[in-house]
Amino acid sequence: MEPKVEQSEPMKLIFNYNNVFYSFFYDDTSGCIHRSREYAMNYVYSGEMVLENDNGNEQIHVGKGECVFIPRDHHITMYKRTANGERYCGIFLSFTRNFLREMYGKLGLYKQLPGETRKLVSGVIKLPGTAEITSLFASMIPYFDPDVKPHDDLMNLKLQEGLLALLHIDSRFATMLFDFNEPWKIDILDFLSNNYMYEFTQEELAHYTGRSLATFKRDFKKISDLTPEKWLIRKRLEVAYDMMQNGRKIADVYREVGFKNQSHFSTAFKRQYGMSPTAIAM
Repeated sequence: MEPKVEQSEPMKLIFNYNNVFYSFFYDDTSGCIHRSREYAMNYVYSGEMVLENDNGNEQIHVGKGECVFIPRDHHITMYKRTANGERYCGIFLSFTRNFLREMYGKLGLYKQLPGETRKLVSGVIKLPGTAEITSLFASMIPYFDPDVKPHDDLMNLKLQEGLLALLHIDSRFATMLFDFNEPWKIDILDFLSNNYMYEFTQEELAHYTGRSLATFKRDFKKISDLTPEKWLIRKRLEVAYDMMQNGRKIADVYREVGFKNQSHFSTAFKRQYGMSPTAIAM
């Protein structure tokens, strides 16, 4: 299987080998919003990664040779940048639900945890530098060379190693990773109103609100005549309108409500309100 290569920016490369992602950042980048749909481990091979929570009041610095655990559906902002003259390179292991179900069937030991076992505190966890983690990621260094393409079965073994490394650090990871209860449905409009500034596919919206894609589409039609994409744009513009009426600058507002550039924002604003945002932000 050929690796999936993404090049969303001129100086950023991401290689996906069967849910093992290799990232190369040749220049410092601005923060990127990240919401992993699956549990994950992120190891920094060089450079630095800074993780910031939604409120911006807590940061976790992950330096060369360090690794963090990121819970499923946890919303953070990532900054990946040069440190000590070295560009950012990192490895991201994504543990899908299907993979975890398969491993749960194999790891009988972790089925026997006492029912009263306390779960880990939710949030990003900086992991200790155990021998298992050190040896795991050291063995993966050769694949930073894009000409060296690993086989899927070998990458699956690396995912298994990563999972076992977590369980050996703290068996309570099992209570989180092997919880396969289906999520409860949550109110779609509440979710969108709280997360309108972020980009989502319909598949992601269905996942985050506890629905199948078909159920999500059916439920959304009950609450709006718009598509989810158009609903989000309208919501962003409504919030931007209120912010500018209260004296906020256009340059600050368009980013905060989720537009990628001011030109797109101005065009959408004029289409909805029949006037340029400069007529409001005076």
